[in-house]
Amino acid sequence: MTTQPGVREASRATLPLASHRRPGVRREARKEGLFGYLMISLAVVFVAVFTLFPIIASLGLSLFKWDVISSPRFVGLANFQRLIHDGPTLHSFGVTVILAVGIVALQLSLGMFLAVLVNQRRSAWAKTTFRTVFYLPLLASTAAVSIFMGYMFDAKYGVINYYLSLVGLTKVPWLTTTWGSMISIILIVVWQQVGFTFVLFVAALTSVPSEVLEAASIDGASAVRTLFQVKIPLISPTILFATVVAMINALQLFDQPYIMTKGGPGTSTTTATIVMYQTGFQNLQFGYASTIAIVLLLIILAITGLQFLAARKLVFYQ
Repeated sequence: MTTQPGVREASRATLPLASHRRPGVRREARKEGLFGYLMISLAVVFVAVFTLFPIIASLGLSLFKWDVISSPRFVGLANFQRLIHDGPTLHSFGVTVILAVGIVALQLSLGMFLAVLVNQRRSAWAKTTFRTVFYLPLLASTAAVSIFMGYMFDAKYGVINYYLSLVGLTKVPWLTTTWGSMISIILIVVWQQVGFTFVLFVAALTSVPSEVLEAASIDGASAVRTLFQVKIPLISPTILFATVVAMINALQLFDQPYIMTKGGPGTSTTTATIVMYQTGFQNLQFGYASTIAIVLLLIILAITGLQFLAARKLVFYQ
């Protein structure tokens, strides 16, 4: 097979130009790659310093008995063996899971309900207003909110019981009974955190293709059927993300129960993070506190893994 003379001459003419441009292109690619690695390195350093290093340090410290005053003493897996037989600490893990399930279930359902209502509004001004109003509690200090809500839910002098008495209802022992304190904490956490879930769901519902909704309407699907059979499957990746984030945050719950009830009454609202704090910073048993932290991390990883396994059948990717 022979090449025509015109084609051969044209290819020869373009060779010097290509060879001249190639080093410049490579230089630009190197610069872009270097800039990208520089940007990534900042995130890598942040994660390494504030996440990976503390996890590794906690894992190492869990093998020692250390009270800060004396030198660390290697005890191997003795702290983990102690945890297995530590009833109050195991109870705190159970309380943590119960609170987390209640918080996540209510937060997701309420966030979806509010998002559906706001998404039906055609006014852009109304949507923006509702987004701002529901998101504002998330910007407030958790400690300040917990102190304020502690006064509102007070059994004797709280504002909530005051208004209940005005309408003839009996006062509710919100923070002085087991289930009352747990329900109060769940409500307060959801009130402050639902804005994040709400904003995610509003954005996801807005991105649902209009032609899909029009097809459902032509098929005669009702609003409820369209929501559960069209919209929710299409935004299921967002629901998965919101569920994972909400569950991770709920399993690390500390501020609200510690400030409002000190883990009481009794140990009814004592979460694993409260036990971790008391063990490490009050009892100076940092090795055992690190063991509790490692076990809590494993529980979070296990629950997150189960969520992603369930997502294989429940999440629909477009």
